[in-house]
Amino acid sequence: MNTNTKTAIVAITGRPNVGKSTLTNYLVGEKIAIVSNKPQTTRNRICGIVTRDNLQFVFVDTPGYHKARTKLGDYMVNTVRESIADVDASILVVEPIPSVGIQEGALIEKLKGIQCPAILAINKIDTVEKDNLLEVIDVYARTGAFDAIIPISAKTGDGVAELLAECEKYAIDSPFLFPEDATTDQPEKQVMAEIIREKLLWCLDKEIPHGTAVEITRFTERDNGIIDLDATIFCEKASHKGIIIGKHGDMLKKISSMARVDCEKFMGTKVYLTTWVKVKENWRDSDFLVRNFGYNQGNSD
Repeated sequence: MNTNTKTAIVAITGRPNVGKSTLTNYLVGEKIAIVSNKPQTTRNRICGIVTRDNLQFVFVDTPGYHKARTKLGDYMVNTVRESIADVDASILVVEPIPSVGIQEGALIEKLKGIQCPAILAINKIDTVEKDNLLEVIDVYARTGAFDAIIPISAKTGDGVAELLAECEKYAIDSPFLFPEDATTDQPEKQVMAEIIREKLLWCLDKEIPHGTAVEITRFTERDNGIIDLDATIFCEKASHKGIIIGKHGDMLKKISSMARVDCEKFMGTKVYLTTWVKVKENWRDSDFLVRNFGYNQGNSD
């Protein structure tokens, strides 16, 4: 056990689909947060844990900050608000656009209001010319909200080491908050559920994936280490159920097969995955069902 240890709790914030979960996964070195090309992918507050020598970082990956339209949306916005209220520093992740958007402006005001030290990470720098990037840096520098502005690519890792070094400045003397080999605070069942939901986001179109939730109903390990995993996918409409299952069950087989591969990578063992699909109409507008599906951590009510 290391002595003279330090920890830094750092919130990763930003509007939907700017690459917060991709950054979290890159920092940790494995997939703990789901990633898709659709907005509002992350629903829960997820901690990614990085331990190096006598220093432990706890990165809090938050849902994208957006205008809530459902009970689930309310929960997600509350999660962002509460996640930045009690951390050592926050990283605001933005895209390389030379203007401060409405959602970015709102988050900047919240960070200023609670006097939270903040770092700006301009993500996706692999998609723009250097001259354009300088304009983005200038626009955000003029807000006066950031201790540092670091261009990064969460996809390739460019600039991430510099971002980590900046985060180290906010570390405080403290025992480690998690075991040295931990990579996330999420229960294994929750990670498995999120992996399945990620495949729904990748495989399905339009509004259908955002109306889905996944519940793990069985998670057992055999003597030989093989894991038996049963999962129920809930959707909001009977017509959506048919689309998720697909002709001759082909879509559900595809989703399940993709999910099983990632579940096995995370668990480091063979996984037997069985999935079902059920309808729960308008579950995103039900406080009870939102909590029932596990979206209750950090809620303010």
